[in-house]
Amino acid sequence: MSTECRAVNPRVGFIGFCLCLTLPVYADSVQTAESRSSNTPAIEQSATKRIDSQVFRADEWGLDESEWLRYQTLMQGVRGSVSPATLSPLEVLGIHARSADERRRYAERWAVMMRDDAERVLAFQRAYDDAQRRLFPNGLLIDPGVVASTKSNQDRSSNFEWRPSDRVLFFTDTQCSTCDAVLERLVSQIKHFSGIDLYLIDVSAGDESRIRDWAASKQIDPQWVSEHKITLNIDAGALNQVAGHTGQQEQDLPILILRREGRLDPLPPSRF
Repeated sequence: MSTECRAVNPRVGFIGFCLCLTLPVYADSVQTAESRSSNTPAIEQSATKRIDSQVFRADEWGLDESEWLRYQTLMQGVRGSVSPATLSPLEVLGIHARSADERRRYAERWAVMMRDDAERVLAFQRAYDDAQRRLFPNGLLIDPGVVASTKSNQDRSSNFEWRPSDRVLFFTDTQCSTCDAVLERLVSQIKHFSGIDLYLIDVSAGDESRIRDWAASKQIDPQWVSEHKITLNIDAGALNQVAGHTGQQEQDLPILILRREGRLDPLPPSRF
């Protein structure tokens, strides 16, 4: 009897050993499955949030799902490598338009958005000016219209430093040699600020070819235009609206206005 027990015991021990190996693996599998199951709602919720965020951003730009997907695809390719991340979806899609009609459609949307943005900036500037007059009835601490023509202002301008978000509104015409010289010096510093918005006061709507010819004659880099580093615009009354708030109504061309953090301030051409 004892001999049989001794013969059986190794088999029992072997089976027990196998069970010891198998059970932890099975337990780990169960725990992993349960862990994945418990994480599924969180993963789905995160994915839903990303989708909702993308839909919201597409709606902000007036784009449908397919347009937004194409924009993202373009930015993952060459366009994203050669252009800044701040290039708007409308500009990206317009640059890579598949037809003249598509290019015109995106250009019109972008023009409307830029005009709306300029109107918002001007509206805020007017509100700011009103607040200054209301809160400080004895006058502004500094009158930019007067200070711009004084020696002290020239001294301050020598210490002027660009900020990356600065933009310059540059009002000129197609026959101003002084303007051309100032523009050339300003462009040489363009890497230090956001860009230049050029307004030609002697070009009317429907005569946009003159703007293109003028830009070509000034050797304005088309890449800067496509990247919104430089914009080419018809004045269409913008100078009268802006100069009234910066005290530059009677100033000779070129007229430069610094757009910084929602404010518009005169920028003396003598600075360049």
